[in-house]
Amino acid sequence: MDIIVGGGKYGCWAAEFLRERRRGFAVVDVNSDCLAVRRIGLKITNAVDGDGEHFVQGGLETVLDLIEGLEPEFVFPTAPVHIAADLAKEKFGLKPWPEGINPVLLKLPPSVVLLAGKGRLIASFNRDHECIDKCSMPKVCPSSGIRKPCTMTELMRFASPEAFILVSHSMAPGMGALKGNELADFFNWVKTKKEFVVSTTCDCHGVISAFRKNNL
Repeated sequence: MDIIVGGGKYGCWAAEFLRERRRGFAVVDVNSDCLAVRRIGLKITNAVDGDGEHFVQGGLETVLDLIEGLEPEFVFPTAPVHIAADLAKEKFGLKPWPEGINPVLLKLPPSVVLLAGKGRLIASFNRDHECIDKCSMPKVCPSSGIRKPCTMTELMRFASPEAFILVSHSMAPGMGALKGNELADFFNWVKTKKEFVVSTTCDCHGVISAFRKNNL
C-alpha cells in the first residue's frame, strides 16, 4: 500500500503509475474535488484498508495517521511543499530555525540557489529554466544543456553533512517517491534532536528545511 500526498497533476501521474502495477494506494488532498478524484475516478472514503484505490480528504495530520496505520512502502510527495519536513513539523510541533540554513548556503554555489530564507532553501541545477515533463534526469540537462557536476544528493551531503537527507527515489521519468522505512527512520531521528536540518533531494533538485523544538 502506498500513499500519494496531493491529488493534482503529479498525484494523478503517481496514481496511474500504481494502478498500472496493480498496487493499492491512497491519495490525500484537502480538496475533495481535486484532479485525482475527477480524472482517476477515485471514491472518497474515511476508512482505508491495505488494498484497493482510495481518496481521503485531509491535510498533513491525515497523512501522518495513514502512515502510522498503513506503514506504506512508498510515499509520493506530489504536493508543492516540503512534505517530509512539514510532516515532521506537524508531528513534533516544530518551529522554523532560520539560522540553520546559513552554513548550508555558504557551501552551495550561487548558481543553484533558487530560494533561501525563513528556515528553508530550495536548490536546483536547472534554476533558470523550465523542467520538461517526465524527465529522466540525464547528466546533461535537456532544458539548460548544462552537465551536472554531481547529483544534488551528493551536493547536499557536502553542503550539510549533519542533515538528514531523504532521497526521492526515481520510480519513473519525472516521478519520485520516499521510501516509507526511510521516512520512519527520519521521524525517529527527529526525536533525538533539539534542532536539525532535513533535506529531500533527487538528482537535479533539493529542498532544505531547518527546525527547532518549540521548547527552545
